[in-house]
Amino acid sequence: MIKRIVLASSNKGKIAEFKAYLRGFEVLSYGEIIKPFEIEEYGNSFKENAIIKSRAVFDRLNDKNAIVLSDDSGISIPLLNGIPGIYSARFAGKEANAKKNLELLVQKLKEANVERADAFYTAAIAISTEKGDFSVHGWMYGKAITDPKGDNGFGYDPMFIPQGFDKTLGELEASVKENFSHRSRALKLALILLKTLTKDKR
Repeated sequence: MIKRIVLASSNKGKIAEFKAYLRGFEVLSYGEIIKPFEIEEYGNSFKENAIIKSRAVFDRLNDKNAIVLSDDSGISIPLLNGIPGIYSARFAGKEANAKKNLELLVQKLKEANVERADAFYTAAIAISTEKGDFSVHGWMYGKAITDPKGDNGFGYDPMFIPQGFDKTLGELEASVKENFSHRSRALKLALILLKTLTKDKR
C-alpha cells in the first residue's frame, strides 16, 4: 500500500523537489485537500518553524492517519551576522518575492565590499503524525556571490556556489543537486523516520 504524505507547503519549487525525492510515496500539497490558510512562523529556529507548520496542517486536517511533512530552510552568511537565516523567505519583506529577496542579499554583500563570502544552507524537515512531532536537519556549504547566474532552482540558488563546484545552484541540473543539497540530505534522514513511522519495510 502506497503511503500518502501531505506537504505543509504551497511553494511550487519545494513541492516539485519533494515529489521527485519521495518516490514510492503519494505526495500531495495540503492545498489539494483543504483550503490553504496562513501559518504564522513565530519560531526562533528552522526546526521550530518547520514543526509549527507541520503541526498546524496536521491539526487542521483532523485525520489521525495523516502524515504531514514540512520544511523550513534558508541561507545564512556568517560575514553578515548570519542573515537572512530563518528570515530567508521574507528577507525583503513579508510580501516580497524570491527575486527581491535575492537582490537584497546581493546588495548586502556589495555593501560589505565583497564579491563572495562563505555561506551555507540549512534545511529542517518536520514530520507530524498522531505519534508526535519529529525533525531532522541537512546542511550544504559553499560561497555566496554578487553575480547571480542560472535559471534552475529557486530562491537564492543563482547566487550560491556549492563546495566542490564552480557553478551556482542556478546553473546545475536538478539531478546533480539531488545528490548533495541540504534538503536532499535532510530528506534521506526523513525517509528513515517515515519508514519507521509507517512501518514501511520496502
